[in-house]
Amino acid sequence: MTEQIIIFFQIIFIDLVLAGDNAIIIGMVASQFDPNLRKKIIFWGIGAAIILRIIFTLITAYLLQINGLKLIGGLLLLYIAYKLYKDVIKNEDTEEKKIKPNNSTFFKAIMTVLIADVSMSLDNVLGVAGAAKQHYVLLIFGLILSILLMATVANIISKWIKKYKWIGWLGLLAILAVAVELIYSDLNQFL
Repeated sequence: MTEQIIIFFQIIFIDLVLAGDNAIIIGMVASQFDPNLRKKIIFWGIGAAIILRIIFTLITAYLLQINGLKLIGGLLLLYIAYKLYKDVIKNEDTEEKKIKPNNSTFFKAIMTVLIADVSMSLDNVLGVAGAAKQHYVLLIFGLILSILLMATVANIISKWIKKYKWIGWLGLLAILAVAVELIYSDLNQFL
């Protein structure tokens, strides 16, 4: 029971940090267009992120059961933690600042959002699936929470993370803990 409570809070902090990124990019891309196109970009962007999260969750939950892939997943999470440290904690340039508002078309905007959705959905699912381990109810909870956060309060969360650094640090520590645990559990099987 204690393990499930720890996993529950790890999932919440991972989702808090990672779910906001999708909405920020979708919002920044959409802000370049008139209100009618903006609504379409937001709809398609969030819709694609939801579909990708569901697909990645199913694939990742299965793949993390294979020996050796937890090590790879843990190493990817270490990279994600490093990236988040640079982007969120140190406030360096993030992907959304690289989007150029002047030369965008509707198709380019959708493609930008889809590319961001793929990478950020994979980051989020990998973190949540790694934290959830074999607790599939918590995995589904993490997926639903990430979708709800992305679709509703992601902009607020991103402001909180910028204003209250400790939220970003907690999310970062949760991701690091999951990464170390994945790497350790895989290496422990080989030793």
